[in-house]
Amino acid sequence: MPDSMVVEINHNLRLLGTAHISTKSVEAVKQQIAEFNPDVVAVELCKSRYDSLVSGRRLDKEGLLKVIKEGKAPLVLLQSLLAAEQRKLGLDEGQQPGAELLEAVSIAQSLELQVELIDRDIQTTLRRAWKKMKFREKFKIIFSMLGDDEDDLEVDLDEILENRDILSDLMNELKDFSPGAGEVLIDERDAYLAQKILAIDSDKRTLAVVGAGHLSGIENILSANQPADNLDELATVPKRSALSKSVPWLIPLFVFGLFGYFLYQGSSVDLVELFTVWTLANAVLAAIGCIIARGHILAVLTAALASPITSLNPTLAAGWFAGYVQLKVAEPTAEDLHQFLKLESLGSFWSNKAGRVLLVTALTNLGSMIGAWVAAAGLLGGI
Repeated sequence: MPDSMVVEINHNLRLLGTAHISTKSVEAVKQQIAEFNPDVVAVELCKSRYDSLVSGRRLDKEGLLKVIKEGKAPLVLLQSLLAAEQRKLGLDEGQQPGAELLEAVSIAQSLELQVELIDRDIQTTLRRAWKKMKFREKFKIIFSMLGDDEDDLEVDLDEILENRDILSDLMNELKDFSPGAGEVLIDERDAYLAQKILAIDSDKRTLAVVGAGHLSGIENILSANQPADNLDELATVPKRSALSKSVPWLIPLFVFGLFGYFLYQGSSVDLVELFTVWTLANAVLAAIGCIIARGHILAVLTAALASPITSLNPTLAAGWFAGYVQLKVAEPTAEDLHQFLKLESLGSFWSNKAGRVLLVTALTNLGSMIGAWVAAAGLLGGI
């Protein structure tokens, strides 16, 4: 590991920048623990990521059902897609993402050293990133991940680990691509990791193992003795504004308003038209979303039947029902659940039954949402 990836903050605090998919980083962890002889080993992991790595990234049926019920299917898919992209690079190195972090924890535990998990919960990070991204940024990221694998950028890990300027360029590219996501994934996490490191007893020798992309940011914060950020604020998902909470109810209110108006006017023809346009737009587009996810025919029918109803109640979602049916009629095997978080390409999400359940949930919801807007636009145009 080049000296540029080892930063000495003071005689009791050392930072080690690593690539989460590099064999050299695993060796660097062993070397630095032996040389620095720390009392504390801090690693860029949260409790959920640590548990996932230790358990072999297993997913059980109860967990899958919980993801559907809590509306987390898009977040889990996004997390899995990002991990798949990282894993495709890691395969060439013979390492799975996070191997050097697990090695650091393993060595520390064998030496009976204090271990600190200093990263923010991955779900909080993803939710904050998604919330801060603009609509066009979300589509840019989705389409970039759905792009042809042949267009993937070849990355020279050795060159990256030997040159901080390249790392800075990569971080700046992410911020240019999506300023909102860049702020959450880079700047916020730099601040969070730095403050968690500062919270460790300064009298103890601490080796902090972090991703090389965060090294400069953390170093700047620690070296400049910047005022502490509010960890509680960084660790929570910002509450939705009253306006954003009211938006999902606008279409139902519009539809019920039209229904009341036509009823008041005694126009049975307009009522039939309203019912037909609303039902067809919601049912067809929700079903198309489910079909794109390659859902079971019963899941497709469920999506079509549920969408016209759930679109009138923002507390419900057609994808929840379609995903539940998909889970029951095409139940993932133990092997599907075990392999889900180890998938290496986008196509694998359709062939894996657990991935397909999440795709059915997410794409049915997307189709249902589009269907509600299309129906509302059609009704508005017909007034």
